[in-house]
Amino acid sequence: MTDTFDQLFGPLTEGRSPAEAADALRKAAGERILVLDGAMGTEIQLLGLGEDDFRGHRFGSCECHLQGNNDLLNLSQPKAIEEIHYSYAIAGADILETNTFSSTSIAQADYQMEAEVYELNRDGARLARRAAIRAEQADGKRRFVAGALGPTNRTASMSPDVNNPGYRAVSFDDLRIAYGEQLRGLIDGGADLILIETIFDTLNAKAAVFACEEIFAEKGVRLPLMISGTITDLSGRTLSGQTPTAFWHSLRHAKPFTIGLNCALGAAAMRDHLAEISGVADTFVCAYPNAGLPNEFGEYDQSPEAMAKEVAVFAEEGLVNVVGGCCGSTPDHIKALAEAVAGYQPRQVPKTKPLMRLSGLEPFTLTPEIPFVNVGERTNVTGSAKFRKLITAGDYAAALDVARDQVANGAQIIDVNMDEGLIDSKQAMIEFLNLVAA
Repeated sequence: MTDTFDQLFGPLTEGRSPAEAADALRKAAGERILVLDGAMGTEIQLLGLGEDDFRGHRFGSCECHLQGNNDLLNLSQPKAIEEIHYSYAIAGADILETNTFSSTSIAQADYQMEAEVYELNRDGARLARRAAIRAEQADGKRRFVAGALGPTNRTASMSPDVNNPGYRAVSFDDLRIAYGEQLRGLIDGGADLILIETIFDTLNAKAAVFACEEIFAEKGVRLPLMISGTITDLSGRTLSGQTPTAFWHSLRHAKPFTIGLNCALGAAAMRDHLAEISGVADTFVCAYPNAGLPNEFGEYDQSPEAMAKEVAVFAEEGLVNVVGGCCGSTPDHIKALAEAVAGYQPRQVPKTKPLMRLSGLEPFTLTPEIPFVNVGERTNVTGSAKFRKLITAGDYAAALDVARDQVANGAQIIDVNMDEGLIDSKQAMIEFLNLVAA
């Protein structure tokens, strides 16, 4: 297959190693508040591209509808995507996200483009890298490329069928494999770090983290991770139900370069949730809100100046190490943000005590003030004859009542055991835990 990227732009000859880039990134984040770029979709919409533009020459004969598959533009309109990256870099962005939010086989199945996943990610990283090099040549300022992993259009911990709460449209392994395919392309294309973003389901994010560990080992490299969740409304929870602190407890094992929030809310509405995560996370914190809330037409009206003023509050209060823009933001917004936070010191990373920190929908921390932890032992086929009979009979509704009673009677943790020769233990565990999560 012809490698059109080198034909269009020439080879990439920057020559910096992943380890050197990671060190430089961490050093920069310790010295000042870094700036992430803004919305790719907003800028693509302004181009007014039609179906033929999305197809380009390469996909002209494809029978499927391709308009709206923004990631495909990495292959069909690479110059346009590279210019968007460049405009954000020149506006003041230190970190450029690749145009790969939907570049998994799961998301690309909607467009019958699963076979192009590797190239979408490889060239997506190359385009951002090329823009970073050009911008550095123009003004001497180094930029970093973040390989973007979106949440996909499926959820691993919730059922899409209201009549079957134990059903899942995608499994952890499905996600792990899909993210692995994506990561190979991003790393080969030259990404400096990986951004797992817009997380509405923490289990999806955990699959992405697992895939990162697998592919890092396979490639013999280790890139910094940025992890960013989405608080879907004023309830202060992700779509899968976690509070910001519980979200952090679920993912702190990944030792990310940053943890934070993006999308769904404007900066003003995000502030309290960001303050919560900033208060517990012993790593850098990143926030990139939308440009306000959408109007009745789904468009974002917040001006660059208004958004920058709200984001500057994050910096003034010492909540952030990295800021940027999500939906509705433009290079003008990023320029205003960069200028607004330039005079502030980055958030100081707190030192936390080594305590046991767990999470369900709510966080749980075992502190010295708690004399002991109550573990519910009745959801155990070898420890409870009643529970064993219910599981063996397939009566999961009644088995859930056993779990519910344990929690109601004070259990902070329940012990689930399905080790029984008369049942399919693996399937029983999957089905019961899916129902518990629901």
